[in-house]
Amino acid sequence: MPRLVSVGNVIVDLVMRVGALPEPGGDVIASSSDITAGGGLNTMVAARRDGMEVVFGGQYGTGPFGDVVRRALVDADVQVVQPGIDDVDSGYCVALVDASTERTFVTSVGAEGRLGPADLARIALRDDDTLFVSGYGLAHAENGAAIADWLPTVPASVRVVLDPSPLVDTLDPGVLGPVRARADVLSTNAREARLMSPTSADLRQAVTAMAAGARGAVLVRDGGAGCWVADRSLPDGPVLVPGFPVAAVDTNGAGDAHGGVLVAALTRGEPVLDAVRRANAAAAIAVSRLGPATAPTRAETDAFLAAHPA
Repeated sequence: MPRLVSVGNVIVDLVMRVGALPEPGGDVIASSSDITAGGGLNTMVAARRDGMEVVFGGQYGTGPFGDVVRRALVDADVQVVQPGIDDVDSGYCVALVDASTERTFVTSVGAEGRLGPADLARIALRDDDTLFVSGYGLAHAENGAAIADWLPTVPASVRVVLDPSPLVDTLDPGVLGPVRARADVLSTNAREARLMSPTSADLRQAVTAMAAGARGAVLVRDGGAGCWVADRSLPDGPVLVPGFPVAAVDTNGAGDAHGGVLVAALTRGEPVLDAVRRANAAAAIAVSRLGPATAPTRAETDAFLAAHPA
């Protein structure tokens, strides 16, 4: 069975919900908080719930946060490749979700930032796999260099999906360049697209510019408006696949849900516009639920799409 193979990071999310972010030097009381595994886990959970086999090729640590990561991977039915690192814990992220459902992050790096060539050599890729690469992983010097050197050895039959993350403008061009050149699908949100194409007047123009040098499809998620798509199968230029109107309560993990379900749909052979529409539906369901790993099951997405015919 085709698999999603992730070389991203799984860390612990310390999620706090606040009315508004405090001013510098200020303080605010959270209305609620959670401690949960997050980061790259959310994409893997979304793909797994939509019916894909999932393999985690990233690193993780030993300690209280590493325990949370290990338990979450087991609970998600994800195959784990690496043995883990004994002398350092997994990292964590403080995620502040305000009343508008916008998210603000501060991250402390742990064992997930130590993915090297020997670790990547443990990953046995199959011809029909999809390799998922995140900018969060590329941001770490060791991971980024190792992944950029490893990708040229990945068989052409393996689909590579790149989500450059909000850190895209801080990534080493010597790392991002070769990874982007190998990506069969480049998937960003609107902010990231503007950072990658700063002279574009609007998102359609940004997608067009990004697609000009792309190996394959370019996707730009624009929140509830939907997702812009540029692909060689669309001769008339980028197309906006509309989103679904829902009452959003937590946007944390929405992009991850979109990415995981997108990969699952593409792997089943769905045309890119259909796959994006399904991913839009999964993201709409996810934002209507509290928590980061809120991607729907395949049956839930099927039912949602049936209730919202094109």
